[in-house]
Order: sequence, then C-alpha cells, then structure tokens
Amino acid sequence: MTLLGKDEIVRLPKLLSDGMVLQRKQPIVIWGWAHRGQKIQVHFMNHTYPATADQNEKWSATLPPQEAGGPYSIEISADPFQKVIRNILVGDVWVCSGQSNMQLPMARVKDQYPDVIANDENTYIRQFCVPMKYDFQNPCSDLESGLWEPVNHHTIFQFSAAGYFFAKELYKSYSVPIGLINTAIGGSPVEAWLSRDALKKFPAILKEADQCRDSQAVQNILQSESQRENSWYASLDARDPGLNGKTPWYAQEYDDSEWPEIQLPSYWADKGVPFTNGSIWFRRKITVPDFMAGTPAKIWMGRIVDWDRVYVNGTAVGCTTYQYPPRKYEIPGGLLREGENTITVRVISNRGKGGFITEKPYRLFSGDWQVDLTGPWKYHIGAKADPLPQTTFFQYKPLGLFNGMLAPLLNYTVKGIIWYQGEANTDHPGNYRLLFESLVRDWRKRWKQGNLPFLFVQLPNYLERENHCAIGKWPLLREAQLNTLSVPGTAMAVTIDIGEWNDLHPLNKQDVGKRLAQAAKNLAYGEKNLEPMGPIYDHMQIHGDQAFLTFSHIGSGLIAKGGGNFLNNFEMAGSDGIYYPADAYIQNNLVAVRCSKVPKPFSVRYAWSDSPRNVNFYNREGLPASPFRTIPIETSNDSESSNT
Repeated sequence: MTLLGKDEIVRLPKLLSDGMVLQRKQPIVIWGWAHRGQKIQVHFMNHTYPATADQNEKWSATLPPQEAGGPYSIEISADPFQKVIRNILVGDVWVCSGQSNMQLPMARVKDQYPDVIANDENTYIRQFCVPMKYDFQNPCSDLESGLWEPVNHHTIFQFSAAGYFFAKELYKSYSVPIGLINTAIGGSPVEAWLSRDALKKFPAILKEADQCRDSQAVQNILQSESQRENSWYASLDARDPGLNGKTPWYAQEYDDSEWPEIQLPSYWADKGVPFTNGSIWFRRKITVPDFMAGTPAKIWMGRIVDWDRVYVNGTAVGCTTYQYPPRKYEIPGGLLREGENTITVRVISNRGKGGFITEKPYRLFSGDWQVDLTGPWKYHIGAKADPLPQTTFFQYKPLGLFNGMLAPLLNYTVKGIIWYQGEANTDHPGNYRLLFESLVRDWRKRWKQGNLPFLFVQLPNYLERENHCAIGKWPLLREAQLNTLSVPGTAMAVTIDIGEWNDLHPLNKQDVGKRLAQAAKNLAYGEKNLEPMGPIYDHMQIHGDQAFLTFSHIGSGLIAKGGGNFLNNFEMAGSDGIYYPADAYIQNNLVAVRCSKVPKPFSVRYAWSDSPRNVNFYNREGLPASPFRTIPIETSNDSESSNT
C-alpha cells in the first residue's frame, strides 16, 4: 500500500515545515516518503545529503550536529520535485505532554498574566501543536495537520501555558531558540500514551486496547452515544418551561416575584433544593449607574457544574458546556442600562451534584466599577431528568494516543520531555508508578536517545477543604510520582503549594513552568550547582519519642516559609497506624517531629491529604518539599480520616 498521494513524488511529515526548530548539538534526521528507489537530495548549509526511498517508500538523511542559530533553509529535491523549508531555527526542542494541565492554553490564564499576553513577542520561542488523534491499529507515520508558530500577540493564546513559561525561562537563561511540541490531551490517563510493547506488561490493559481495534464498532458506539446525548439535551429543552413559555425566563420583563431565594455560590442540594439533574434557572437584579449605561463590561460567574448559559437583560452573553473552565463572559456595549438590569443563568446538571463553586470570582465589572454577584438569587427548577449516561472517551483508552499523537514524533530529535499528568489515574493510584516508569523507559527507547531528560509535575493540592484531613487517593498518586524519581534522568516539579482546592486546573502556570525550567537547568543543561527541586525525604531515625528526618535537595538549607522553624502538615503514627497531628521543626537541616499521643513513633507523614493548607516546608531556593510518608503502613486507616 503506497503512502503517497496520487500525484505525489515526495512527501514530508507535517513536523518538517516552515518555522521549525531543530535540536542543536545532535544529529538531525530529515525524513519522508517517496516512490521506491526514488533518489532524494537534502541541501543544507552548502552541503548535500543524499537519500533513497526503500521498499516501504521511506527515506531519511542525517545532518551533522549544528550549533544554535538561524534562520536557515533546507531544500529537498527529487526531479521534478522541489521543496524549500524556510525560517528554520536550531536550538532546543522539548516535548510537552500529559493531560489538561499541560494542554491548558495561555488563553485560559490571560487574566492572570495580562502584561505577558500584551507584551511578549519572541520569534525564538515556537510551538507545534499536535492535533488530537487516537489509533488502535498501528502507530501513525504522520500527523493530520499542524504548523510551527512563534510567540506573538496573536499566537500566544494557543501556547501551552506551562510550556510557554518553561520555554520563556530557558530562553532567558540561555538565549537559544526553544521549540515546544505540544502533544497533550485533557483527561488522558497514562496508559493512553504507552506503546503496544510497553503494554504487554499489563495484560488486562492491553486487552482493553485490543477491544478497540474494531474501528467500525468504535464508530458505531460514538454515533450511538452522540445521538443519545443530543436526544437527552433536546428532550430537556423541549420540556423546559423557561424556554417554551409565553415569556422566556431569561427575558428582562419576566416576573420572578414568586421564585424562592437561594444563596450563591453553593451546591443547590446543600441548600435543600429537591433537584439533582436537569435544568434549573437563577435570576438576580442589579442596579447600574448612569455612567455605566451602554458601556462594555465583563461578567465572571466563577465555575458552574455542569453547563450554563448566562443572559444579561434577555441577551445571551456566554455559554460553557462542561464544568471546568472559568465562566468569563463579555457584555457588549449597549446592553447594560441605567437603573435595573437582570442577570439570568440557566444551569444544566447532567449527572452528579450540580452547583456554583465557592471561593471563585462572581462579579460584573468594568474598570473600577463592579457589582458583587454573591449572595441571594431567585431560582426555579426548569425540567428534571435522569442522569445523562456516561460517554465513552476513546481518546482515553490504552495505546490510542501513543499511536496517534506520539509515534509520528519519534524521528524528530529532541532535548527532553516535560510531563504534567496523573489526575486521570487518581482512581487507581496503586499501579501508577509501574505504568509511569514504563512510559519513561518506553519513550526513551522509542526516541533512541538514552537517558532522555524527563521532567514531570507532581499533582498539586486539590479537592474540597471540608475533606482536607481525609486520606484520599491524591496523596497516593503523588507518592507514586515521587517514587518515579528512582528512574535515572528524571526530576519532579512539586506544586503542592500552588494548586486550588476548588479547581482541577489551577491558574498559576508561571511557577509550574519556572520549576520545570529549574529542574531542566540542572538535569539537561548541566548546572549541577543549581538545585533542581525542593526537599525530598531520605530517611528517618527514632530517638525516644522523637523522629529525626533527613532530606536530599535541601539546597542552601531548609526553611519554614514565612519565618520561624515550625512546620505545618506533619503527622505521626505508632505501630497501630493511626496518625495524629504532630509538632515539627527544623533543627540543623533536619526535621524533628514529636507527638504527645505517640510515645513510640513508627511513621511520619507530611502534607498527606488531598488539599493540605498552609504549606510552609521549603528549601532556601524557594522550592517546596514533596509530600511523603516514611513507612507505608498497610492498614485500613489508609482510607480513613486522621484522628484530629
């Protein structure tokens, strides 16, 4: 079967295109496809490198290592074919992979970093965004689309936020071009990124991948589920009196005087509303001063579970169809009026518990003028429904993303990998370490680059504070990530201090990028005097009723951020495995831990909860310590709350 189009003589992969960044100081492979026996010439820097297409219609030429620089051109010819790839830079290429927190674009954090968005333009930082594709048959040879783009006022919104800040920090330090290959998919578990060979160690997971090899069956499921979902929403809309009555409930003139009140933000079930799934409406009147009438404004509605459409004076100003993005909508000029104005929100809860997430911004504003939208709202149930059945996300199935989004990259020489993933595996943290270590080794084998630097982000603090002492699954996943540091050539950016308890996608991606870059400078750039990460637990000694803990990566010393020597979030257990809050303090770059309820210490743990608060354990380089436990105690208490 030919890999070429009907009239093609030579075809190049999508990665080899205008604006690309090639890896410096390593041999560079230029490859593509041509008819069997076709001779190709690659012209670069006044040298010609010949190649011939083999029996599989593949050809490649290897260029010698180059120093950083550019822009350059490469000409590829095969009579009568001729192609010139222009505006090429030679620098460092990093693969950015994982799930949504790596994929999350700068557009989502534009309000967090307005000066960066407004002012940054750098042709030496470029990104290639790999389109989403899964394949359960074979590794794909090429991508379906994609192009290299430099940072400027228009393109920055599409850059991976974590990747962008990582690249920005490296460019600031080394002044060499940085290329990012962004191949990340929100919600993807680690097994979706493993090759078939790597999955052979996990027969049950490989079996799941093989069940997806019937492409027609996959297509039938997708079509059936799509129809089912469309019918669910259509039925809900058809039965909702707020949409179908004489006066729509979003109209400004609608009389909501009989509606009951509810305090927002909240989950409505927590306020006694007898409603779970379907549609529910909320209305609130605000007063707008004369100087604001007719001017553009913004309305921020925090986060809403699951689906919302927001109206101002009867006009829809924004809609979000799933729970995670922040609701930030523009109100066009001419819509706000002097005096009374009405805000209406239609919410659809498709499954589970619906509501408005607390401690998020709820306000309408323009410049210095704003209205706080927390507090009393009117509400009315629209139409009730059974929960929307779950959808099959085939991009989350094992093997699919490796074949579709990683395999086409493997000829492209790179500097290293940055990886932000794990949230999708928190339901089953027990096997994550084996899967993740397999991924690291698998990718290195595929790239044929030895101990390719592999830098990853440990999961941040997350989940509701009401459960901050519960022994959940996030600490176990973080522990699996911590233990992966035993694989040579890896480093971990700890983010236990910069997450958001109420948001799976914390907005502080600048510190994520900086911490990854700090690790890269040590691991990939040879700055061995630079501390790559925060304190990592090493070992423990017991003296009487005290435990003394030793750490690696203490840098120039351990500190309690904010002053003093006392550390928060330490717990101690005896041989019964029951943990109690403990007193911990820094003593000569050790941590001494004592608990009056545990006269014979057996185990200590730190920040061992889904969302620990008031984290203050750092090294003097400003990098936080990783959560840890000294001795895994396999008792039922691992799934129960601490004794507090």
